[in-house]
Formats: sequence, structure tokens, C-alpha cells
Amino acid sequence: MEDDNKYIRFDWAAKRMLRDKANFGVFEGLITVLLNEPVHIIEILESESNQNDPDDKFNRVDIKARDSKDEIILVEIQQARELYYLERVLYGVAKTITEHISLGDKYNKVKKVYSISILYFDLGQGADYLYHGQTSLVGVHTKDTLKINTRDKGIIKIKTPEEIFPEYFIIRVNEFNKVAKTPLEEWIDYLKNGHIKDDTTAPGLQEAREKLQYLKMDKAERKAYDRHIDNIMVQNDVLDTAKMEGREEGREEGRKEGRKEGREEGRKEGRKEGMLAVAKNLKSMGLDLPAIVQATGLSEEEIDRL
Repeated sequence: MEDDNKYIRFDWAAKRMLRDKANFGVFEGLITVLLNEPVHIIEILESESNQNDPDDKFNRVDIKARDSKDEIILVEIQQARELYYLERVLYGVAKTITEHISLGDKYNKVKKVYSISILYFDLGQGADYLYHGQTSLVGVHTKDTLKINTRDKGIIKIKTPEEIFPEYFIIRVNEFNKVAKTPLEEWIDYLKNGHIKDDTTAPGLQEAREKLQYLKMDKAERKAYDRHIDNIMVQNDVLDTAKMEGREEGREEGRKEGRKEGREEGRKEGRKEGMLAVAKNLKSMGLDLPAIVQATGLSEEEIDRL
């Protein structure tokens, strides 16, 4: 086995292994590095969108957990492009908040939610591999941050919106191209390349070195894992080829037209033809219709006609 495959990919581990309490340390390590404070997971909660079918290679992997401060942590790992990703992230957080407060409860029961997206596809434009955002209320004229009086157990406390509103982390794995020196960089290096340093001290990665070794899986698990890796490689190759072909066809059409309008029309047509080629390949591989729509952005009707 090559060094790159010495350790099991995080997406596979998240679906198969990290839900076991004995392996919480790996999951806690990633959250600790992102939040820059120790995090202790109490339990993994039900996540209806996650599927356990090992052949469902294009579906996202979700983990929903509760920590020792009774806050909710959502981790999503996704391989394929999605058109309305940010909207779905927002919906997922909102749904989680409402799921964890009962009708008639006071609003002090609202849980703080952390949303962490680990993405293996290109999401928008940006130079960084990690983006973090949260809501703060800043004075339009004074630029000061609003603080809120709240009563907790009979005591008046001061809170800022950041302590209550959700926080979002987006990890654009493919954008990481550095030599890993910090704990965060070591984690991203593992997420992208499967590398874990022998002498790592990054939270969670020490546990990963012990528990996520490829050779410790039984024969059936290794076979399923190898098929998972092959499927990802095929998917990425198909998408990359389609993009390249789409660009080439767009350039050719543009050259034929010889006008700005013609070039733009050619590019659009080339991109469309490229996505149709992707859809046709994915369809021949047995991928279901919703997943092809998600991967290509084509309509169900366009895919049905292939």
C-alpha cells in the first residue's frame, strides 16, 4: 500500500467509524483545531440525510454531534458540486435549531450551532482553503459591537450575538497546497492527501494514526474501501475531462464565429455539452437521477433524454 493510502480517508471514516464513541477523539481533534479550544463530544445524533449504503459514493456524509457545553456541531463532507450549497447549509442549521427546542420552551433553550463543511469540489472564488463566518451586530455609525442583557438562572449576564448565533466553517480541501506546519495545516493535509506525520501532536491526528490505518481493516472492509476510492477517482476524472472538453469546444465555437457574441455563445454551448457528457457517463455508471442533477446542474428532463 502506498503511503498516501496508509490512512483511511476522513469521509469514509466519518461514515463508518467515527460514530463509535471509542473513536470520538479523532472527530474532537478536528473541531478543537477549528474552534481553537478543547471540544468534548458527548454523543453523535441522528442525521437523516446520511446514508449507509457503501455504494452511495456521491452522497454527502453528515455527522451531527452534541458537545459537553450542549452545543450542536454539524460536519458535512461532500464530493460533488451542488448549485445551492450555501442555501442548503443555512437550511440545515435552521432545521437543527428548531429540532432541538420543544414547543413551549423558552428561547434560552436555543442551541448554539457550529456548521463545518469539508468540500472536495470548487465552491465559488476565493484564495484561501478555510473560511469562517459568524453573525455580529455592529453599530452603523459608532462601529461598536452590540451586547445583550440576558437572564440565566436568575442572574443577569451580558452576551454578544456571536455567543448565540451559528458559526460557519467552509474547508475548501482542493485549495490547500502548503507544507503542513501548524495543527490546522496538518489536519487539512490529512483531509486532502491522507498524510499524517509520524510525530504529529495535532489534536485528533494521533488517534487517527492508531485507529484509521488501512491495514487494520478486515478484508471485506478493505475491498469496500478500495472500491470507494476507485469511484471517487473515476468521478473526478469524468468531471475534469468534461470541464476540459467543454472549454475546448467553447474556444472552437468562438473561433468559428469570430465575434464576441459568437465566442460567448460557443463557450456556453461547450460548457453545456461538457456537462451532458458528464451526465451520460454518470448515468451509465448507475448513479441515480438526483445525484446526477447535483453533480452537473442539468435538469432532470435533460438527463432523461440522454
